[in-house]
Amino acid sequence: MREHCATSTAAPLRVAVIIGSTREGRLGESVGRWFVERAAKRDELELSVVDLAEFDFPARYPDLPTGPIAEFTAEVDRAEAFVVVTPEYNRSFPASLKQAVDFAYDEWHTKPVAFVSYGHGSGGLYAVEGLRTVFTELHTVTLRNGVSINLFDCGDDVLDVGAAAEEHRDRAASVLLDQLGWWGLALREARAARPYIC
Repeated sequence: MREHCATSTAAPLRVAVIIGSTREGRLGESVGRWFVERAAKRDELELSVVDLAEFDFPARYPDLPTGPIAEFTAEVDRAEAFVVVTPEYNRSFPASLKQAVDFAYDEWHTKPVAFVSYGHGSGGLYAVEGLRTVFTELHTVTLRNGVSINLFDCGDDVLDVGAAAEEHRDRAASVLLDQLGWWGLALREARAARPYIC
């Protein structure tokens, strides 16, 4: 297994793990917890969990930001990198995630976005491909590598898989974190060196 990047004297990279589903009975919370447990082993990362189910967003887009919208936007602004945990619903990502993403704009710019997806058969990759288009419009850098969980491989619990599948997931998470750290620090330095033009 590859070792993650060498230690750095840089300040920890602020990573927001966004749990994108708000559906009752969702698996996103379990998947997000699994990922955060692995990411938390890295001292070079400062993690925060942004669970969309905890925000009382309005049904209609208001003229002025509500408290929850302002709170979410502040989380996006504070973060230097993102991991989006998304299910796949009908070959796409949930409406709750699109709604939240659209509440911010400048706050996303020039930051890396990685994906942890889950779904039946495709492992959520259709959702990820849709999200790549959205995040490209927001001037982010989306990572090539991610974690994809095929729910057909799971038992009653999404984390109930055999040793080989668990090792594969762990390795995928490690590569994702390596790449997220590299891009996060590179883009932090770029933002400090010169203003971004969009």
